[in-house]
Amino acid sequence: MISAAFDTRATRASYDVVIVGGAIMGSSTAWWLTENPDFNGSVLVVERDPSYEKCSTAHTNSCMRQQFSTELNVRISQFAAEFVTHLRDRMGGDDRIPDLPIRSFGYMYLADTEAFAEVLRTNIAVQHAAGAATQLMTPDQITAAYPFYNVDDIVLGSINTVNEGYWDGAAVFDWWKRQARERGVEYIRGEVVKMARSLRGIDSVTLADGQVIGCGQVVNASGPRAARTAQMAGIQIPVEPRKRYSWVFKAERPLDRDLPLTIDPSGVHVRENGGGTYQAGGHAQIDPAVDFDDFTMDHNLWENHIWPVLATRIPAFEAVKVQAEWAGHYAVNTLDHNAILGPHPEVPNFIFLNGFSGHGLQQSPAMGRGTAEWLTYGEYRTLDLSPFAYARVLQNDPILETAVI
Repeated sequence: MISAAFDTRATRASYDVVIVGGAIMGSSTAWWLTENPDFNGSVLVVERDPSYEKCSTAHTNSCMRQQFSTELNVRISQFAAEFVTHLRDRMGGDDRIPDLPIRSFGYMYLADTEAFAEVLRTNIAVQHAAGAATQLMTPDQITAAYPFYNVDDIVLGSINTVNEGYWDGAAVFDWWKRQARERGVEYIRGEVVKMARSLRGIDSVTLADGQVIGCGQVVNASGPRAARTAQMAGIQIPVEPRKRYSWVFKAERPLDRDLPLTIDPSGVHVRENGGGTYQAGGHAQIDPAVDFDDFTMDHNLWENHIWPVLATRIPAFEAVKVQAEWAGHYAVNTLDHNAILGPHPEVPNFIFLNGFSGHGLQQSPAMGRGTAEWLTYGEYRTLDLSPFAYARVLQNDPILETAVI
């Protein structure tokens, strides 16, 4: 049985693949490399904080949805649902792997204007074409199914209760990491602080303790720190950390049925948490980039914005008690809030896995698989993820995704 602790020294002078960042994207990629019979190289994962206390993976809502406006994003989440609900089979039938159902309470988008309602109508056509089970709901239909909502200002709702809702992302992450290490992927505690670049690309990475490690390919899986990692290679990337706040609260009058993950027109969201508790999230109206290590809570945000919105939308939440609160970071792609994947055109062995803008957990099965395919074959063999290539950054050609939370 391998130790849970990470060593601080690499056992080799060089590796075929060095992954910078060992949270869910880095670990998904590492695991998928071990799954691929055509990959027989060495893999090193460099993680600056093996406790993962402050990483985006640890601060997630841990939900998945198929309600996107682009077919590719819908199919990415559909693969996540298939992967999670067949986790044990996907991980080789390992008896230690738990069964992980999806608690499909769905996402409820609420539109308070005809323009927003039209966006939902447009999006559902894309979702239906991809096989999603999304439904549009009038205010009367919403009230009949979910009588706790105040829908006085609502024009239309959109919900999907098939493979859309909560899943145990922490368990999947843990098993990817654990199984990858058991299969020979090396994880070390360290921080990449420098990269040596030549005409062929990145030759080596240097860690804060002075270790210099040669590399065949480098994967930037460093979450909100993606831009800093890219800069070491002389590359610019429009990804920055933005604060996202979360609260878990207990209601004095719990709802009599599951609460979908509700996206209020204000942008505040709230979902079922179980046992009469709920999880809400949001951010301040002014939403700047923040320091990588800034996790300070804005204690006024709950009283002045989040709770008033919740109590207005769901009157039963007028009497609640906050049980926990925290600030985390989204790795926001400021170009279009979509992932940036694949190689840099001038540094072909520098591979992007960045900018998920809050969608990372649910997209990690497909994105890790696709990145492993690119590292092995130089192309995507399952889902074609090439629309997320870095070229669109250079061309200032954003992907229009209207379903961003």
